[in-house]
Amino acid sequence: MPTELSSPPTLFISRPVHRTLTKRVVKLICSAFLSLLLAACVLLFVLWLALRPHRPRFHVSSFSVTGLSANGSAPLTFSFEVAVRNPNQEIAVSYDSVFVSVYYRDDRVGAAAAPAAGPFFQPPKNTTVISGKAAGVAPAAAAGTVAREARAGSVVFRLQLASVVRFRMSTWDTHRHHLHVSCDVEVGPDGLITVGSKDKRCYIYFL
Repeated sequence: MPTELSSPPTLFISRPVHRTLTKRVVKLICSAFLSLLLAACVLLFVLWLALRPHRPRFHVSSFSVTGLSANGSAPLTFSFEVAVRNPNQEIAVSYDSVFVSVYYRDDRVGAAAAPAAGPFFQPPKNTTVISGKAAGVAPAAAAGTVAREARAGSVVFRLQLASVVRFRMSTWDTHRHHLHVSCDVEVGPDGLITVGSKDKRCYIYFL
């Protein structure tokens, strides 16, 4: 009678179950952390787009010069009106005193003895008008050149404003920024601003 052969014993391989579970938990934690980090970055980016401060906008709405017909024998006098627009939805702008000067090429030909505007607060989506006068301080040579150019058709001045501003939202505000505004203004022989220069946006930069 043939002898039955016994089957070989089954070998059970013990897997490191604890190590596998640890790896899974670590992966889950890393995935959750990266997802939260990505969501936070997206939220911060959206908030930055919505709340980032936009620069104020300056437009010269009125500008005139008296004394052009004097051919440099009398000082020039400048009158101006500048519209200041805060385009931000939620952010206000706080201004210190605003100082004004008038230039012809590289010569300062006009300056205001006092600030054109005292410190003021500008709410969001607000337009504030700054107006004033600047007395002529033009050198004789520059004053004569200005008069000759005006008689020839037109002369271009540069109206400059300077102030210190802060952007504010609720209880949060930024550091103080030195604001400089440069506006090219063309006037005709009558000393009045030309149509092409009226309401033209000024150049703004911060220091």
